Amino acid sequence: MSDDNMNEPKSSLAAKYRQQLQQHPLRTKAITAGFLAGCSDLIAQKISGVKKIQFRRTLLILLYGLLYSGPFGHFFHKFMGQLFKENKTDQQTASKKTISPTVIKKVILEQLTSSPWNNMVFMLYYGLVVEGRPWFLVKKKIQKDYPIIQLTAWKFWPIVGFVNYQYMPEQFRAIFQSFVGACWAIFLNLKARSSVPIAIKSV
Repeated sequence: MSDDNMNEPKSSLAAKYRQQLQQHPLRTKAITAGFLAGCSDLIAQKISGVKKIQFRRTLLILLYGLLYSGPFGHFFHKFMGQLFKENKTDQQTASKKTISPTVIKKVILEQLTSSPWNNMVFMLYYGLVVEGRPWFLVKKKIQKDYPIIQLTAWKFWPIVGFVNYQYMPEQFRAIFQSFVGACWAIFLNLKARSSVPIAIKSV
C-alpha cells in the first residue's frame, strides 16, 4: 500500500472535521473541548498516581469542557473578532512576521479578563462539583493556590495568545486554545486537587 493511500483516511477525516467546524462551529468546538478535557484528566490521574481511574471525575471534567470551556472559547473569540476587526494592514503585518498592534491589544485584554476568570471558574467547579467539597474548604483552597496559578498563567498564556492571534485563522483559534488548554488543565487538575483525600466513586 502506498503512502498516498495510507494518508487518504487522515486527509478525509481532517476535511470532515473542517466541514463540521464551518457548518456547526459551536457544537464542534464544544465536543472537541470536552474530549480534550477528558483526556487531560485521565493523564492527570495517571501522573498523580491513582490506583484506579475515577471515571466519574473524568466525566465531570469532560462535561466542563463540553458545556463551558468550549462554548466560552467560541463566543469569546467571536467577540474579540468583532471588537478588534482585523484590516488588511494587520494581515500584511502578520505575513511579514512582525507584531501587529491589534494582536497585542487582544493578548492584553484576554489576560486581564478571560484568563483570571476561567482559572477561578475551574477551581470553583473542581472543588464544589468534582470533589463535592463544602464552600468554606473550597474558598480556603482558592485563597491559598489561586494567586500562584494565575501568576503561572501570566507567564505561559501570553505566548500562547500571541501565537493564536498572530498566526491562527479566527475559526481555528478556539480549537488551538483547547489543545493547549488540555495541557494547562493537567496542571490545574493537579493544583486544584485537595491535599486531604476524598472518596470519588468510580462508574
